[in-house]
Amino acid sequence: MTKPPPGGGAIGARLALAFLAVALAAVALLAILTAVLAAADVRSLVYRQRADVTQAVAVAAAAAWEQNRAWVAGDLGPVLDLARRTGAEVQVRDSSGRVVVTSAGFAAQSGAEQHSAEVRAPTGPVGTVLTRFTGAGLASADHALQAALLRAIASAAGLAALLALVVAVAVARRITGPITRLITVTRAMARGERSARVGPVRATGELRELATAFDRMADTLDRQEQLRRDLVADVAHELRTPIAILQAGHEALLDGVAEPTPAELESLRDEVLRLGRMVGDLQELAAADAAALQLTLVECDLAEVAGDAAGSLAGRFDAAGLTLRRELQPVVVRADRRRLRQLVTNLLTNALKFTAPGGTVTVLVRPAGTTAVLTVIDTGAGIPADELPHIFDRFWRGRQAAQTSGTGIGLAIAAELARAHGGELEARSEPSHGTTMTLRLPAG
Repeated sequence: MTKPPPGGGAIGARLALAFLAVALAAVALLAILTAVLAAADVRSLVYRQRADVTQAVAVAAAAAWEQNRAWVAGDLGPVLDLARRTGAEVQVRDSSGRVVVTSAGFAAQSGAEQHSAEVRAPTGPVGTVLTRFTGAGLASADHALQAALLRAIASAAGLAALLALVVAVAVARRITGPITRLITVTRAMARGERSARVGPVRATGELRELATAFDRMADTLDRQEQLRRDLVADVAHELRTPIAILQAGHEALLDGVAEPTPAELESLRDEVLRLGRMVGDLQELAAADAAALQLTLVECDLAEVAGDAAGSLAGRFDAAGLTLRRELQPVVVRADRRRLRQLVTNLLTNALKFTAPGGTVTVLVRPAGTTAVLTVIDTGAGIPADELPHIFDRFWRGRQAAQTSGTGIGLAIAAELARAHGGELEARSEPSHGTTMTLRLPAG
């Protein structure tokens, strides 16, 4: 059997790429949102800091005005120094709007962000301070902070992408390994390797169940194939005897060796009827395969149906030296009366076939809550434990059945009929202690 490719092959690669794409999309979205929100927060912080700086310059200007109770350009040197250290250019105006002093670079920063603050003395407003911020000081710190933040986000995104790749590959291998193994086993079975099996797999619960179900299916197919081979052999064996008898009898009649006496013709007719029964059994099995068997469901008494079936077989039980006991309690079921009688007949016929002369077959019918129960108990040789699980299989014939005629499909048909009526048929048996067949149907 071909070994599955490591990592799951193309399936694993596509699955890993899908996981990676989803992870990268999530990381990219998170990084973009983080960068945008962080940048907005930084800009808001810088704006407030610049407003605070402008207010501080206004306070310094008010202190300079208090020295002479008037605006003197020479007293404003500390104000200009303070603004320069914070990366701002400043202009001071008096209360009438006349420019008192302007820093050297104020006019050059005409396109920069501008803040203003009122200069207040104890007697009231005495002027206005205007600030324009350059690329140094707070502005430089703003850009550096944003750049560092973006680098941190990019690094985190790269690590997250690497981690996503590792996890995606690991998850893909874990998921696709069992799937690839299933594909490999399926191809092997298609090539005729009937022994190919998935075996135990390390995977999630659903994949383990899938592998187990596949192996069970393969076992069932093997068993069905064996049953088909057995059917060919059984049918050939069953047909050989009546065909040989018919051929020999007809040749004897044609050659004049035998006379067409009633006994001779009756013998030939019996063989024809035997062939007809075999064909009928096969047709019944084909009908049992059809869903619901085209049942005509009506309310009927299971005890009455069982009594009719037992009555029709009473002569055969007497001829075989068997005692047929009936313990029938009325219980109504919804069923196809003809098919239900066929089911009971199959169970009784099977008990008749495998019970030695002098034995007893008992048919019981009783209600059990919402269920109607029919039980057929025989005192036959019983069924070996290794054969009991297979008695409802089609064409199954155990070791004891090898000595009897038939195709081995009577119980298979009975089981199909039970399922078609929404019920179940089960068997219990012990060698030398007889067999008990139990039919349970929904009570009407």
